[in-house]
Amino acid sequence: MMAGSGTAGHMAALFSAIVWGVTFVSTKGLLTALEPVEILFIRMAIGFLALFALCPHFLRIEDRRQELWFAGAGLCGISLYYLLENIALTYTMASNVGVIVAVAPLFTAILVRLIYKDEKLGVGFVSGFALAMIGISLVMFNGQEMHLNPTGDLLAFGAALVWSVYSVILRKIGTFGYGTVQTTRRTFMYGLLFMLPAMAVLGFSPDIGVFADPVMLGHILFLGVMASAMCFVTWGYATRSLGAVKTSVYIYLIPVVTVVTSAVFLDEDITAMAVVGTALTLAGLAISEFVGRGRDGDASLEPDDVPER
Repeated sequence: MMAGSGTAGHMAALFSAIVWGVTFVSTKGLLTALEPVEILFIRMAIGFLALFALCPHFLRIEDRRQELWFAGAGLCGISLYYLLENIALTYTMASNVGVIVAVAPLFTAILVRLIYKDEKLGVGFVSGFALAMIGISLVMFNGQEMHLNPTGDLLAFGAALVWSVYSVILRKIGTFGYGTVQTTRRTFMYGLLFMLPAMAVLGFSPDIGVFADPVMLGHILFLGVMASAMCFVTWGYATRSLGAVKTSVYIYLIPVVTVVTSAVFLDEDITAMAVVGTALTLAGLAISEFVGRGRDGDASLEPDDVPER
């Protein structure tokens, strides 16, 4: 699959961010009957099966060393990220986790800068990051007092870091020239395998009977098919098209979408502070993404870099 146009890449990243922002509602509904690790494994298993149904062709790896990259993507983007985030939520406030995880674009930009020496962090990216972080803080804390918890907050930083590593790995995988659906499915396979030790430690005994309820079934199918299968494919496509840094900036939108959907579906209040925070976040995203970029961000994969398959 060749890298698509910039517009298509932006739309793919936007789609992923919006859907991931909505997942809070479905996850909260499922947490009344299932443990976090149970929800995570089931949704990713559904995602894997959905991707297999979409593209049942076996992915033939040309160089066995490439398997290490797929394993790394599964470990970081599927297993470690979600486990660290979920465990962090048991130690610290959800608002802390939401703000800290939003640091991932900065970590991604730094990693890209370290690995690809010709890339640099531009003034537009840094200014946009600072503005977006202020906005996200206003949205997430919404006038609440911030309570620091070293254990939970460090776990959240760990989640942001492993997601940035995942983003950089996706850029490398994009150079292999394989289809996005097949590479995403391969990543899911390794992610599920790496979850097995965590399941043995945390326990895994879900009551499958809860899915006889159409609402609960709808929640898990949304998480598995839309938020996992579709969104990881579109995120991978966006990373291939735009590059790791420009795609990661869309993470800023996730807490904003979460606040809006919580107000719509869970009757949570949207205050004036949240509205101001949303405006600042959107402004920060626009500045990071479109102002003064040039060679300041990482390059997308051009057709010559990604052969047609």
